Amino acid sequence: MSTSRAADGRLDSRPHDVRTAAPPPPGVTRLDLGPGAEALLAVPPGDAAPRPLLVFLHGAGGSAEDALRAVGDLAAARGVLVLAPTSAAATWDLVHGGLGRDVAVLDAALDAVFAGCAISRVALGGFSDGASYALSLGVANGDLADTVLAFSPGFVAAPGRFGRPHFWIGHGTDDRVLPIDRCGRRVAAQLRDDGYDVRWHEFDGGHVVTPDLVTTALDWWLGDRTEG
Repeated sequence: MSTSRAADGRLDSRPHDVRTAAPPPPGVTRLDLGPGAEALLAVPPGDAAPRPLLVFLHGAGGSAEDALRAVGDLAAARGVLVLAPTSAAATWDLVHGGLGRDVAVLDAALDAVFAGCAISRVALGGFSDGASYALSLGVANGDLADTVLAFSPGFVAAPGRFGRPHFWIGHGTDDRVLPIDRCGRRVAAQLRDDGYDVRWHEFDGGHVVTPDLVTTALDWWLGDRTEG
């Protein structure tokens, strides 16, 4: 991916009609993306038929391992692959000062996944700063990701608009890190005002992503969007 494309927040990779690489085995695989780039792919057991892919982005100071701990087992139980990159700096480039390296790494990771895996649909997701990043990239790449699952986001700052993704946003009423009024509620209202389909999920709790929340979000993405 070129530097200018990365700065635009656009992801070039798309699912392949024909596999060009050997499929990864069930379990967690560390993708070979070159020096300084890290991404983990969690593959559930089962056949290689087309399956959903969730790209899940950790919060500030986190890692790919943290992202998989949050969603990996619950996603695997539903036959969903999870791609979890680690940000190059302490948090994602958009939050840190401008789009660039993290977009390029994510695009390379997606290309590696698409080369070896049959993918039926793609969602972007994340927690805290990762949720803000997923929302922003989701608006800019709605022609790739049909849905964004955002847990306790702070903002949305999309560099462009492509496609019409659906949004699930969960936020705790007692969030002391990213308060719900100026963060989650404002983000949901902003997206609705822009004409997007938004499912808002408000819960009693703080700045957390819990198994119950992940279950609700995954079931909404994969099932009946009228519920949840």
